Amino acid sequence: MTLGMGSRWGWVWLRSHWVDEPTLALLERAMHTMGLSARAYDRILKVARTIADLAGKAEVESEAVSEAIHYRSLDRELWRQ
Repeated sequence: MTLGMGSRWGWVWLRSHWVDEPTLALLERAMHTMGLSARAYDRILKVARTIADLAGKAEVESEAVSEAIHYRSLDRELWRQ
Protein backbone atom coordinates (compact mmCIF):
# COMPACT_ATOMS: atom_id res chain seq x y z
CA MET A 1 0.00 0.00 0.00
CA THR A 2 1.46 3.33 -1.02
CA LEU A 3 0.75 6.37 1.07
CA GLY A 4 1.04 9.54 -0.93
CA MET A 5 1.10 12.96 0.65
CA GLY A 6 -2.23 13.77 -0.99
CA SER A 7 -3.81 10.75 0.61
CA ARG A 8 -5.80 11.40 3.77
CA TRP A 9 -4.71 8.07 5.25
CA GLY A 10 -1.14 8.92 4.35
CA TRP A 11 -1.24 11.97 6.61
CA VAL A 12 -2.94 10.08 9.42
CA TRP A 13 -0.20 7.45 9.29
CA LEU A 14 2.60 9.98 9.05
CA ARG A 15 1.26 12.10 11.91
CA SER A 16 1.17 9.07 14.18
CA HIS A 17 4.79 8.20 13.34
CA TRP A 18 6.69 11.48 13.38
CA VAL A 19 4.78 13.87 15.63
CA ASP A 20 4.61 13.24 19.37
CA GLU A 21 1.58 13.94 21.57
CA PRO A 22 2.84 17.17 23.21
CA THR A 23 3.58 18.61 19.76
CA LEU A 24 0.10 17.70 18.53
CA ALA A 25 -1.35 19.28 21.69
CA LEU A 26 0.54 22.49 20.86
CA LEU A 27 -0.95 22.46 17.38
CA GLU A 28 -4.46 21.78 18.75
CA ARG A 29 -4.16 24.76 21.13
CA ALA A 30 -3.08 27.00 18.26
CA MET A 31 -5.99 25.73 16.13
CA HIS A 32 -8.51 26.69 18.79
CA THR A 33 -6.84 29.97 19.73
CA MET A 34 -6.43 31.18 16.15
CA GLY A 35 -9.65 29.63 14.82
CA LEU A 36 -7.89 27.70 12.07
CA SER A 37 -9.49 25.17 9.73
CA ALA A 38 -8.65 21.52 9.17
CA ARG A 39 -6.92 22.56 5.95
CA ALA A 40 -4.72 24.95 7.93
CA TYR A 41 -3.91 22.09 10.33
CA ASP A 42 -2.59 19.97 7.48
CA ARG A 43 -0.71 22.86 5.95
CA ILE A 44 0.98 23.67 9.25
CA LEU A 45 2.03 20.03 9.60
CA LYS A 46 3.43 20.01 6.06
CA VAL A 47 5.43 23.19 6.68
CA ALA A 48 6.64 21.80 10.02
CA ARG A 49 7.73 18.59 8.28
CA THR A 50 9.70 20.68 5.77
CA ILE A 51 11.31 22.70 8.58
CA ALA A 52 12.32 19.48 10.33
CA ASP A 53 13.71 18.08 7.07
CA LEU A 54 15.80 21.20 6.50
CA ALA A 55 17.14 20.88 10.05
CA GLY A 56 18.01 17.23 9.41
CA LYS A 57 15.55 15.90 12.02
CA ALA A 58 13.69 12.61 11.65
CA GLU A 59 10.75 13.73 13.79
CA VAL A 60 8.79 16.96 13.83
CA GLU A 61 9.52 18.64 17.14
CA SER A 62 7.57 21.39 18.83
CA GLU A 63 10.04 24.03 17.62
CA ALA A 64 9.24 23.22 13.98
CA VAL A 65 5.49 23.30 14.65
CA SER A 66 5.85 26.61 16.51
CA GLU A 67 7.74 28.08 13.57
CA ALA A 68 5.12 26.83 11.12
CA ILE A 69 2.32 28.30 13.28
CA HIS A 70 4.19 31.60 13.31
CA TYR A 71 4.41 31.59 9.51
CA ARG A 72 0.68 30.86 9.35
CA SER A 73 -0.09 33.81 11.64
CA LEU A 74 2.05 36.08 9.47
CA ASP A 75 0.19 34.84 6.41
CA ARG A 76 -3.18 35.63 8.00
CA GLU A 77 -2.03 39.13 8.97
CA LEU A 78 -0.88 39.89 5.42
CA TRP A 79 -4.19 38.75 3.89
CA ARG A 80 -6.18 41.04 6.20
CA GLN A 81 -4.45 44.17 4.87
